[in-house]
Amino acid sequence: MDPHGDHLPPPPPIPSDVQSVKAGSDKGSPSRSPPMNGQAQPSKPKRIPAARPGLVTRGQKINLLYNLYRVNVKGTSDYIYHYSVLLKYEDDRAVDGKGIGRKVIDKMKQTYDSELGNKDFAYDGEKTLFTLGPLPQNKNEFVVVLEDLPSGRTGKGSPGGNHGEHSPGGSDHKRLRKPYNTKTFKVEVNFATKIPMSAIAQSMKGHESENSQEAFRVLDIILRQHSASQGCLLVRQSFFHNNPNNFIDLGGGVMGCRGFHSSFRTTQSGLSLNIDVSTTMIVKPGPVVDFLVVNQGVNHPDQIDWQKAKRMLKNLRIRVLPSNQEYKIVGLSDLPCREQTFMLKQRNGGGEREVTVSQYYKEKGTDLRYSDNYPCINVGKPRRPTFYPLELCNLVSLQRYTKALNSLQRASLVEKSRQKPQERMHILNEALRRSNYDSEPMLRACGISISPTFTQVDGRVLQAPKLKTGNGGDFFPRDGRWNFNNKTLIRPCHVEKWAVVNFSARCDVRSLIRDLIRCGNMKGVKIDDPFDVFEEGRNMRGTAPNVRVDEMFEQVRTKLPGAPRFLLCLLPERKNSDIYGPWKRKCLADFGIVTQCLAPSKVNDQYLTNLLLKINAKLDGMNSLLQVEDAPSIPLISRVPTIILGMDVSHGSPGQADRPSIAAVVSSRQWPLISKYRASVHAQSAKLEMIDSLFKPKDTADGKVDEGIIKELLVDFYSSSGKRKPDQVIIFRDGVSESQFSQVLNNELDQIMAACKFLDENWNPKFTVIVAQKNHHTKFFIQNDPNNVPPGTVIDNKVCHPRNYDFYMCSHKGAIGTTRPTHYHVLLDQIGFTPDDLQELVHSLSYVYQRSTTAISVVAPICYAHLAATQVGQFMKFDDYQSDTSSSQGGHSSGGGAPVPELPRLHEKVRSSMFFC
Repeated sequence: MDPHGDHLPPPPPIPSDVQSVKAGSDKGSPSRSPPMNGQAQPSKPKRIPAARPGLVTRGQKINLLYNLYRVNVKGTSDYIYHYSVLLKYEDDRAVDGKGIGRKVIDKMKQTYDSELGNKDFAYDGEKTLFTLGPLPQNKNEFVVVLEDLPSGRTGKGSPGGNHGEHSPGGSDHKRLRKPYNTKTFKVEVNFATKIPMSAIAQSMKGHESENSQEAFRVLDIILRQHSASQGCLLVRQSFFHNNPNNFIDLGGGVMGCRGFHSSFRTTQSGLSLNIDVSTTMIVKPGPVVDFLVVNQGVNHPDQIDWQKAKRMLKNLRIRVLPSNQEYKIVGLSDLPCREQTFMLKQRNGGGEREVTVSQYYKEKGTDLRYSDNYPCINVGKPRRPTFYPLELCNLVSLQRYTKALNSLQRASLVEKSRQKPQERMHILNEALRRSNYDSEPMLRACGISISPTFTQVDGRVLQAPKLKTGNGGDFFPRDGRWNFNNKTLIRPCHVEKWAVVNFSARCDVRSLIRDLIRCGNMKGVKIDDPFDVFEEGRNMRGTAPNVRVDEMFEQVRTKLPGAPRFLLCLLPERKNSDIYGPWKRKCLADFGIVTQCLAPSKVNDQYLTNLLLKINAKLDGMNSLLQVEDAPSIPLISRVPTIILGMDVSHGSPGQADRPSIAAVVSSRQWPLISKYRASVHAQSAKLEMIDSLFKPKDTADGKVDEGIIKELLVDFYSSSGKRKPDQVIIFRDGVSESQFSQVLNNELDQIMAACKFLDENWNPKFTVIVAQKNHHTKFFIQNDPNNVPPGTVIDNKVCHPRNYDFYMCSHKGAIGTTRPTHYHVLLDQIGFTPDDLQELVHSLSYVYQRSTTAISVVAPICYAHLAATQVGQFMKFDDYQSDTSSSQGGHSSGGGAPVPELPRLHEKVRSSMFFC
């Protein structure tokens, strides 16, 4: 198959980066890099987000409602006083338990109300307390006694814990004789600063300051406190009631819990309260043993993996029968209940004797039905364990489940959480009514009242962009959708030198190949007959994923006459196949072979067409183009060489704290196209959101080179766009919050500028920086209409920021549930788009996604960056990321942590392809 007849070569070592290519001028002459002498440069003023340049006019008007409730604020001349809170036990140990703080502060107010000036508090549950007006004293110290406090220590009814008996561990500590489970706390409340309430009014005019941020923090803390007083589970600004009607069983002992998000926001129409439906995962309450059985998917407690159970149960809270006292689990006993012993202190000075936990309960008249053979629950301290039999322990309700969900649980959560627009509106209005915020004394003291109805806003619906397909076909998508019925792809590829590998998928492979070739011919894609079909041997199906992939490649190496250009891979599982990551790594990093994975179930022409869209894009074809892209006639972009960047960072799933984060940047190529992209992907420190490898100068024997992401993309643009440097750079950034906008503008943008200067010190492109946010709680509705807002809906008034340049766009068709718009923030616009042209560009970039025939919810460059980061991250799925083994030669670190392993570098044959499609 290879033109020279060579057999498939062994995988090469990861190559070092190519020396910096100087794209200094349109003639390709080299230029000098800026001086890098390490001297401190003069500080420059920080960039701030751009102000709104004007109003937009395009699009058909539409009347909408949105889930923000207007807030009236009266009497903004007062101050909010900020106090720091220090909680200690009576022996001066710091209080470290969560949830205790609110009980202590509530008791303090009840006990010392007159000494505190009869003030109402806003307390964050930890170290901060706010009052409206000052307390009588700047420094306050109180002693607070709580009774019947849930504890992790030995209590009545535990082995050895009754009538002065010792818990296992035999501590000689003398405890004060007090009523059972009574604790004494010392509370220090000291003045820190004061915040003018007028800062809220200033922020409503667009003049934000540190004071306004603190003032809104106080208002949000008041909302949290109000929900905490109702016994809710609090997760940031969301709250969840203990109501079984809100629980969704996801299987595996995990439940989804529906609740509500509430937060104050400033908008162009003033101060508003944002309320939206929110969901979190909780552990299914009830007997611990029942939870472990369903969580591990076993049929009987005898089959429970107790080491796995220990990890799962740690830090969960239980209620113990018959006392109904609450404790936190710290672990499990090493021995089963019938063998686990402790020293039991006898009454009346009778000394101590050793008893088992089972024997202790039997002597107390409690016959254990099944716990004898299983470990005990430990709720004590490391040197002073306290054990309870398993069958006496019940998990309490509203405990968060923080592990990663499996694919079935995720699918179940999505399906069962969907709410149609009118249903969601009704639920939100009911949530506001039941919350009864008008009864909150702190809100009343701040002069705040909340409107009971949704706010009205005017939106606009943009026309879908015209698309071009093969054979000169032009058409407008309808309702955000189109198809390739009776159409051909605009630039079809030729699928040659290819083969099929089948990892035990139950499929008629020969029929699949025949139908794929037939469907390809209908879409203009010529597909040669494959060289061969490689079937996995039955003896390999139970082996490790890496072993299965290596064995399959050994078949390919020995039986093919040359290196294939393309491999079609059939996987046995539809979701999260363990083979996927190792297979992609072997193809893309080791051998440079384009590959398409599938897990066929129901194969029809629509399925095959969708498959062809991905294959065609990966093999350098194009499925469709924008008409203005083909003309070309995109305002500003078609006249001046322009590169579009999409940037995203993918983090490890919950429970994978050591897994490196993966930063991906995709860039447009072959200007004036804006539908063609390639990607560069780097690993960085776990949970780091800001990309730290955009510009990475490094000294070598031949001088200084840049090994960062951006250089590689700029050089590719130059070589694929007629030897032209991009004089305009449009950056779409995903995954950052408003508190991180400054870092995008001043850190990441500076790195990109430095990469440009490194290639040519006289090169000064113009930049436009846009952040896209999907993780927000703003929804739009059509009054008295059960449908979602139409594709192309854009909103830039009333609901938006009073000063900054932002807008909401629903570019896609919301077929199920309630559409979530994308919130775009224009942080910088040196290129000088008109607001109408910029919104048209953003809208059009939702129609260039080559994988589908629908408009997508966010611009394609961001989706591609997410796909690239996720796919390359799968390369290292089975690698070890513990801190003592994660360092590797050539690794880097940020923030002084452990070195981060380098990702396997993509092979040069696929580096500039759309492998991520």
